[in-house]
Amino acid sequence: MKTISKSRLGSRGRPQESRAAILQAAVREFAHEGIAGARTDAIARDAKVNKALLYYYFKDKEALYGAVLDQVFGGLIEYVGEVLSRDLPPREKVMAYAGAHFDYVANHPLYPRIVQGEMMGAGRSRAGNHLERIVRKYFRPLFGRLTEVLKVGQAAGEFRTVDPQQFVPSMIAVIVFYFTSAPVMRLMSGKDPLLPERVAARRAAVLDFISAALFQRLSGKARGARQ
Repeated sequence: MKTISKSRLGSRGRPQESRAAILQAAVREFAHEGIAGARTDAIARDAKVNKALLYYYFKDKEALYGAVLDQVFGGLIEYVGEVLSRDLPPREKVMAYAGAHFDYVANHPLYPRIVQGEMMGAGRSRAGNHLERIVRKYFRPLFGRLTEVLKVGQAAGEFRTVDPQQFVPSMIAVIVFYFTSAPVMRLMSGKDPLLPERVAARRAAVLDFISAALFQRLSGKARGARQ
């Protein structure tokens, strides 16, 4: 009786699992070493595949880095896009978005390092500068959707008059900065800022800050109508 051998992860017999393992290992390598310092042999070793298989799925390091960026930003847009598609009043929608964005970053703590590295390296002389593609594919659509929420909220008298060109980057910065600065805060406080209770406290503070910066104070009559 013949025994059917299972395909090893490091073979082409399990393409989805192999590709996913390579991407996960690449996220770790690019987050810690950056695009310049990352090594494909280290990624292959971490993913438990041979280097030939890595190049079978990704033609070179630049292509792999581009796939990592798509995973980082594509995952975010998919996650917050579901929230922004809900039929919610402007106040609830902007808070749901901010909470979802925060949760996505909190659940992927290595992603901010990759984003920061790409931003800081904008304009570097590389064969595959990805920033223009990332802006076109992910940033502009997200900015457009958030701008629309702000306009609807302002028209309804729920939001203060703010310039989306200024407010949207500020809102995203408040959400993300905590995670990009975590190593500094750990040294300053002597405590781990990524402990669940500290992340939860930061999440509440972020939502409170955004609402205080954006929400129009309702008059007593308006508050009564909402109750």
